[in-house]
This record gives sequence, structure tokens and C-alpha cells, in this order.
Amino acid sequence: MLATYAPVFPELFIVLSALVLLMWGAFHTEEVGFTLNIVALFVLIGAALLIARQPAAVSQALFNGSFVDDGFARFMKVLTLCGSAFAILLSFDYLRREGILKYEYSVLILLSTAGMMLTISANDLISLYVALEFQSLGLYVVAAFDRDKLRSNEAGLKYFVLGALSSGLLLYGASLVYGYTGATSFALIAAAAQTHGAPIGFVFGLVFILAGLAFKIAAVPFHMWTPDVYEGAPTPVTAFFASAPKVAAMAMLLRVVLGAFPTVSDQWQQVIVAISIGSMALGAFAAIGQQNIKRLLAYSAIGHAGYALIGLAAATPSGAQGEGISSVLMYMTIYLAMTLGSFACVLAMRGSKGFSEDIRDLGGISREKPFFAFLFAMLLFSLAGIPPLAGFFAKFYVFNAAMQAHLYWLAVVGVVLSVVSAFYYLRVVKVMYFDEPVTRFEPLPASIRFTLAVSAGFVILFFLSPAMFKAAADAAARSLY
Repeated sequence: MLATYAPVFPELFIVLSALVLLMWGAFHTEEVGFTLNIVALFVLIGAALLIARQPAAVSQALFNGSFVDDGFARFMKVLTLCGSAFAILLSFDYLRREGILKYEYSVLILLSTAGMMLTISANDLISLYVALEFQSLGLYVVAAFDRDKLRSNEAGLKYFVLGALSSGLLLYGASLVYGYTGATSFALIAAAAQTHGAPIGFVFGLVFILAGLAFKIAAVPFHMWTPDVYEGAPTPVTAFFASAPKVAAMAMLLRVVLGAFPTVSDQWQQVIVAISIGSMALGAFAAIGQQNIKRLLAYSAIGHAGYALIGLAAATPSGAQGEGISSVLMYMTIYLAMTLGSFACVLAMRGSKGFSEDIRDLGGISREKPFFAFLFAMLLFSLAGIPPLAGFFAKFYVFNAAMQAHLYWLAVVGVVLSVVSAFYYLRVVKVMYFDEPVTRFEPLPASIRFTLAVSAGFVILFFLSPAMFKAAADAAARSLY
């Protein structure tokens, strides 16, 4: 009997561990933030091991089908856990130096991660909404975790207000879909749409749901929170926002459109294509004039969401469904490594006056820290999609999926905008290698060195064995469709 609920053990383990850590921190008079962060790191590793113990080829549905465990869910959950674990690792030195190393931080990260994992496995509109709110409540608080700084409070408030708006859109869309189909289960919604067609109210419900989910992946035109929240939140929190929640949101979007609306793919494909082009264009042009490195990476994240959506646009039943899903999974895997490495470099920008976010402060860093400058440059080249780095393969997979789905013009638009976006990545490299030195940075803490080494090593050496990761992504994609 207990084995029946094994698929939900990772989420239960994280939630119960978070409650234990909360009690531990609340009943200790001395500061235990660092210790709890270490424990939280091992909790996330333990959850990943529990996921790895699940039979690879088995798919299970629990709680009347509202929770599903399949290869796709396990793949994306592992990526989400990696993003959360490295975000905690990156926060050790920063939170201590800023004087905000509180025990609540690790608890909030764990609870948010559990919510993300539940959204990945959600197979029902009700469970999806509840899991999404569970995830968001912790994110609202960590965005404003540095309470003594106005920018952090502003970031938390903006994220809360706009997040509530997106939740309202999602809930309204779900109510319309339920009104026209009489079901909240993804399978029953798909069956009703196939039997009775897609009336205009049903399509409106689909659009509202897509609008709510687009907010979570920071896609245009629901991106407005991203630059301000990325800039205002503490940098490790920004790294967390840019990694784990984005992976979970993309998984959620894939499951919703392919699980609940496969028979109306013509309608949602048009929306996805429009959002993709808008995100790529904004990410390419809006970042050009940025001087704050975190705002630049925010617009970069918006652009990369657009590239990932090319794969989803191709993943229609009449298109290259398997290749489209697989390309999105590969893109999110590589994007996760590039993002974590980039924010590790941002956290390394600490001089005598504290942490810096100005790109100009990187001037001449190649003379003082040549290895750091090289790794940062490789990460930026990868974000730009320059071969043979991992970012090139990420874009190659989604463009190839678009070509197989006969979306040739979308692939061409993606290539052109990718060339435009390369400008602002190369500008940072130019500052590091050709500008005069401005600031002398302190030595890198061990946690940042480790994160940078792992992420940059993955990005640089990915070309040696892309087939291994592609095979895992293909297997996960097959379990979804």
C-alpha cells in the first residue's frame, strides 16, 4: 500500500524536512542559518535520489489522476532540484556578508521547490492551481528577503502584485474551460474538446490559461516584472528565479497544452508563436543599452524563453511533436547550466565597497583574473549560441524541430534575432578584455568556484557527448506524448 504512493515521496520528503528545519530554526536562540542551508542542500540531493529510484519506464497516476509521475516529470524535477540546490550553494557567502543569513531562507526555498515539483506533475486544473500558489507564496517572500533594502522590498511587492494578476488570469481561464467541458482533468478536457469541438468560449479559456503560464516563464507580453525583480532581489534569489521556477513553469506549460489541449493545437500554436517572437525580439533589443548586469541577464532570460518556445510551437500532433518536446527539454537543461554559471560570475563581482552590478566594473578583469574572465566569456558565448559551446546545441535543437514542423520562417526569425542578441554578450566580453581596469575584486568563495567550474565545464565540454543528454530528453519526451 505504501509503495503505491512512492511517486510523491520526494515532495513529501522536502515538505516534512522544511517543517523540521522551521522548528529547528524557531527554537534555537543562536543563528543557525548557515547550518540549515547545508541541511537543505542535502535534502534536495536526497529528493533527487528518491526520484532516481523510481522505475524509469513506468508512469503512474495518483489521487484520481490529478498527480502523474512519468519520465517527463522525473526529468524536469531533477533539473528543478539542481537549480534550487545550486541557488542555495550560491547564497552562502552572499547572505553572510549582507547580514541576512536567516534560517527562513532555506525553508522558503524548500517549500517553493516542493510546489514546483507538484506543478510539474499536476494533471488537473485544480491541482495545477493549488501547486502553483504553493510555489508562489515562498517566491514572493524570498524576492523581498533583504528587508532593509528598498529595492528588495520593491521587487517583492511587484512580483506579488503581478503574480496575483497572473493567477487571476489562470483561474479565470480554468473556469471557462471547466464551464465548456465540465471537467478539470487534462485527459477529460482533451476528450471533451475532441468530441464537441472548440467553441469560442473554450478558446478564450485556453488563451487566459496561456497568459497566466506565460507570466511564470517571463514571456512577452507578461515579462514586465522580470527586469525589476531580477535587479532588486538579492542576487542568489535572482539566480534561483532564473533557474528552478523557469524550468518548472516550462514543464507545466508543456503538460497543459499537450495534455489538455492536443486537439486544438492550431489555436494554441498561434499564441505560442506570437509569444516566442515577441520574447526573442525584446530580449535581443532591450538588453543592448543595459549597464546593470542583472537587468541584462533578465532580458537575456526573456529572450531564451522565446527560443525554448520555438520547440513548443513545433510540438503539435501534426508537427514534429517528439522532436519539439525533446528540444525544449534539451534547451532547458543547457539554459540551466548557463544561467547558474552566469550568476556565479555576477556574485564574484565583489570589491572593497561591496557587491557590484555595473558592467563597467568588469573592465580589465582579464588581467587580474584571466581564468575567471575566460570562463565568464565562455558562458556569454554560449548564451549567444556560438559553436561548439552548449548554447549552440540548444538553439540548434529547437531550430531543427521548427524545420521538421515546416515552421521555416520561425527558425529564420530565431537565427536573425540570435545574431542581434550576440551584440550585448560580446559587449561584456569586450569590457573584460579591452577596457581599462576599474575595480579590484576579492578572491572567489569556494561555493562560487565550485558552481562556476561545474556549469562552465558542462557548457564547454558538452560537445563531447551530446547524444547522452539527447537520449535522456527523447525518452522523457516519449513519456509525455
